[in-house]
Amino acid sequence: MSIADRPAPGTARSPGISYQELLDTDTHEVPEVLRLESPRYFGSQDMPVERYTSREWHEKEVKYIWSRTWQFACREEHIPDVGDYTVYEIARMSFFVIRTAPDTIKAFWNSCLHRGRQLKEVDGNCAEIRCPFHGFAWELDGSFKHAPSDWDFSHVTERAVDGEFQLPEALVATWNGFVMINPDSDAEPFHEWAADAVDHFQRWDLSDRYVEAHVAKVIECNWKISQEAFCESFHADTTHPQTAAYLGNPNSQIDVFDSCSRVITPAGTVSPMIWYEVDEEQIMRAMMDTRVDEDIPFDIPEGDTARQVAVRAARERWRPVVGELADHWSDSEMIDNFDYTIFPNFHPWGSYNRIVYRFRPNGDDHRTSLMEVFLLSPFTGERPPPAPLHLLGPDESFTDAPEIGMLGKVFNQDLGNMSKVQKGLEGSKKGAVTLSDYMESKVRWLHYMLDEWIGSGEQAETGEGTAVTL
Repeated sequence: MSIADRPAPGTARSPGISYQELLDTDTHEVPEVLRLESPRYFGSQDMPVERYTSREWHEKEVKYIWSRTWQFACREEHIPDVGDYTVYEIARMSFFVIRTAPDTIKAFWNSCLHRGRQLKEVDGNCAEIRCPFHGFAWELDGSFKHAPSDWDFSHVTERAVDGEFQLPEALVATWNGFVMINPDSDAEPFHEWAADAVDHFQRWDLSDRYVEAHVAKVIECNWKISQEAFCESFHADTTHPQTAAYLGNPNSQIDVFDSCSRVITPAGTVSPMIWYEVDEEQIMRAMMDTRVDEDIPFDIPEGDTARQVAVRAARERWRPVVGELADHWSDSEMIDNFDYTIFPNFHPWGSYNRIVYRFRPNGDDHRTSLMEVFLLSPFTGERPPPAPLHLLGPDESFTDAPEIGMLGKVFNQDLGNMSKVQKGLEGSKKGAVTLSDYMESKVRWLHYMLDEWIGSGEQAETGEGTAVTL
């Protein structure tokens, strides 16, 4: 192909069947939210490795990202009763989210106003908020209650009468069963800030789910490296070769909206990267993770496709739980992958997918991160209690968490890359990362958003523009 014949930057697409073309074959009505296409070209320039390796960049993220953005702290079912609380930590900041009344949830900065000790260390329930150090106490709503030896703290008592000495709060919002918090008291309301995602997920109600599994592991890489491994499907044919026979990884549709982005990866279709013929039985065998010496669980009638059979099986599997929705939703919603990212680090999947990811720095360490996966499952009858956190140790892998099933194998393949990316960037002579224009545009979007938030924060402080660039 000559230079003159090359498509404009950001417009090239995989030679395989596109996601929209696959939707044209759907046996049910396709919702408008899946017909949306919002590609965005962010330029083709490289990104400096310092974004992943430098302490200076981490400090900017702490100051302008983690201190100012909405973040997924817990699910509402984690704190079902009055007095239930859970601890959420990000970088150097610690909060506890507590149900103060049947319909009220608050988030407090996790620091005693007396000598600064953390008020809560582990999840639990309390009738009051009392510091374990000296016994200063607050009501559940954060109002000051009592100071031991109050004869020596008349100045505190006087301030409390005037409404002072109240525990400082972070903003709280609830959405689809998630409890979101924001340390910035002047932040835009969550439902306005995440308007695109709020609109998209009106079709997919995640509030009527329960946490069937919650698994986490410390990864030896910057949080963006671990997150970016789940922001594109381009890597899958190489890192997860077993998926190429049933996932159209390079054919994924990437969409960027104002404060969220998504990758839609079609299932039951062969990756164009495969150079050999793959029949429908092989597609089904790969989808079901069935060995060659085992029978596939579903027959494929003549003239049928593995995708169609898988869709029908998914409808039967979900019908007892979701009722008539199983007969009305599109084929795509039954089996395709919808990985949304709400900036900066929240990954709820759409449709019947159960996956939710959360990525964050491991404490204040910019060279390690905490990767978490939640499985949100529908239920009938009374809501089951949420699964406790299963924190994997340094010598454990994701296959040591059987509750996430075959995902463990996939995550372990990702683990083989992430720490090696960190090491490679630390010793890079090139000093930069090169990304594709379309398939990795969700990664570029993340850095574009980081630039926007860091740049606007610095500009607000100095009154001058900044040189933060991709």
